[in-house]
Amino acid sequence: MFRPLSIFIGSRYTRAKRRNHFISFISLTSMIGLALGVLAMIVVLSVMNGFQKEMSSRILGMVPHASIANEQALDDWQAVAEVAGRHPQVLAAAPFAELEGMLSHRGAMQPIQLQGIDPRFESRVSILPQHMLQGRLDDLEAGEFGVVIGEITARRFQLKVGDKLTLIVPELGSVPGGVVPRMQRINVVGVFKVGAELDSSLALINVADAAQIQRLAPGQVQSLRLKLKDLYQAPQVSAEVAAQLGEGYRASDWTQTQGSLFSAMKMEKTMIGLLLLLIVAVAAFNIIATLIMVVADKGADIAILRTLGATPRQIMGIFMVQGTVIGSVGTLIGGVLGVLAALNVSQLVGWIERISGQEVLSSDVYFISNLPSQLLLSDVVLICSAALVLSFLATLYPSWRAAQVQPAEALRYE
Repeated sequence: MFRPLSIFIGSRYTRAKRRNHFISFISLTSMIGLALGVLAMIVVLSVMNGFQKEMSSRILGMVPHASIANEQALDDWQAVAEVAGRHPQVLAAAPFAELEGMLSHRGAMQPIQLQGIDPRFESRVSILPQHMLQGRLDDLEAGEFGVVIGEITARRFQLKVGDKLTLIVPELGSVPGGVVPRMQRINVVGVFKVGAELDSSLALINVADAAQIQRLAPGQVQSLRLKLKDLYQAPQVSAEVAAQLGEGYRASDWTQTQGSLFSAMKMEKTMIGLLLLLIVAVAAFNIIATLIMVVADKGADIAILRTLGATPRQIMGIFMVQGTVIGSVGTLIGGVLGVLAALNVSQLVGWIERISGQEVLSSDVYFISNLPSQLLLSDVVLICSAALVLSFLATLYPSWRAAQVQPAEALRYE
């Protein structure tokens, strides 16, 4: 089978046992370094994808994907929900209210974001019912002023189901200051835990009680909460629904409240990926050192090939093939090991915890107690492509040096 001269000799140089074992050792370390760099990038980015997915499912499962409100309170939210439900992206709708206030208990105070919900419809738009630690969501009965609080809030105030605390909300008044605090005694009927920052900043009451605090008429609600098929289309879908409802309706979505968090997570993933790419770059520099020493070691061979008619381009191709083979093998090994490690990182961490007897991620300290991982094909392709490109670029200078070897000079002392 015909093979170009550069590929034939370059592959032979790669397989052959060298007289200089130091060069072989440097080649091996270059390959191992490249494999470790690719392995580290795949595992770390997969873990970051897993964290982002966990945070997305927990936080965006609790906050509204989108909400629809009017300049005035909604008198018939079912009619608005019917219109919104006609959009193909809307899965479900539920009445919703949102207030800002403070919780007070035995002299301690904490800011809180209060959501008014209807327990009958909440399971359609939220993951809250699956994350109740104490009590039931159905215990939020209208007129009883019950509240469901997060686990961190309950721990901070040392509260349990049946305890009472005070809710303080601002209210416009006729006094010169314009705003006066309004206090409402509320009863703890449940505690939830989703394993996110919301466990310390969110509380829920019945939407009818929220309407009473907001001084709305019976049956009125502040807004309508929507659950969407694709939450990343929330800005577009909410705007389309508001336009269908007509003048006076306005839309908001999760990107306005939680968008900065996920933008920061995306930027963090990008920066860590660039930093880890330096490991691959260091391994690529090792390939440069390896090939420079190979060129020096093979000076006589290069000169003989030149005298036999090999062109500088063919000489250059020989060492480009050799360096590319080293980079390709290292990338392949790192890619395979990285994929296997990313798919089994949770089991590996569990094994380490069992062997050491120590928790890597303690549930008392962190929001999650396991190490999540989500392997994306796009990440693997991007990482391996970057490693191959860097390996190829690392071959250019040593190969050019080899092409500049003069046969007479190289053979003078042979």
